[in-house]
Amino acid sequence: MRFLFASVIASLAVTAAAHDLITAESAQSYLAAVAESQKIIGSEAPPARRARAQLDLGKTLDEIRELLNRDLAAHGRVQGLPSSFLMSELKARGAELAYSRESNRFLAHLQYYREALKLELSGPLAAEASFRLLQGYFYDSFAGDPLHPGAQTRAQLAEQIRLAEALMKMQMPDGEREETAFILAIHYMQAARSGRNAAEQTAFANKARALAGEFATSYPQSLRVATLSNLLESLPAGR
Repeated sequence: MRFLFASVIASLAVTAAAHDLITAESAQSYLAAVAESQKIIGSEAPPARRARAQLDLGKTLDEIRELLNRDLAAHGRVQGLPSSFLMSELKARGAELAYSRESNRFLAHLQYYREALKLELSGPLAAEASFRLLQGYFYDSFAGDPLHPGAQTRAQLAEQIRLAEALMKMQMPDGEREETAFILAIHYMQAARSGRNAAEQTAFANKARALAGEFATSYPQSLRVATLSNLLESLPAGR
């Protein structure tokens, strides 16, 4: 089996185009990383180590999907034999990338971050898993307008708000804190538009405006300030 795998990789290296985002070497490296994470996840290792493996597996698949999505954005399809081989091997190993025909994008594998959080409820690992869960869900939830998040349910929105609010209380890099505040402000706006009654809608609109104001003060140079300002204008008057 190892000889067969090595032979396939070698043949891919010969035929791969110079512009391929995934090379034969990187495909092999990704598969080795996936195999190592899956080995630890399926073992009786301590919970903290299995949580790290779940997080690492999610991160590896996210890195792969970002490269494949760049291919889709540029060419409308996945380019290159190494990429096709990698996708086939991931499917065979139970780590197939989820694909949306509607958006023509590969989606984040959020289950690995959820599993990591079940095993590690606090600390830096939990903060990273929470951020990646929040980020992955948010950007996959809409096509063009973040205030129209497709089939998002009230329960899903509530879960995302709880996750972001908890994450804002954790220690994390400043760049991740900025993005978390940005996403949370938009989720508040979504809740202001879809609340069950006027009182709930007004409460979330006030939260959105307050957080957007704090965001502008904390990150005055961020391009996201203008985005939040424009989105706030779409909220109904008086809310």
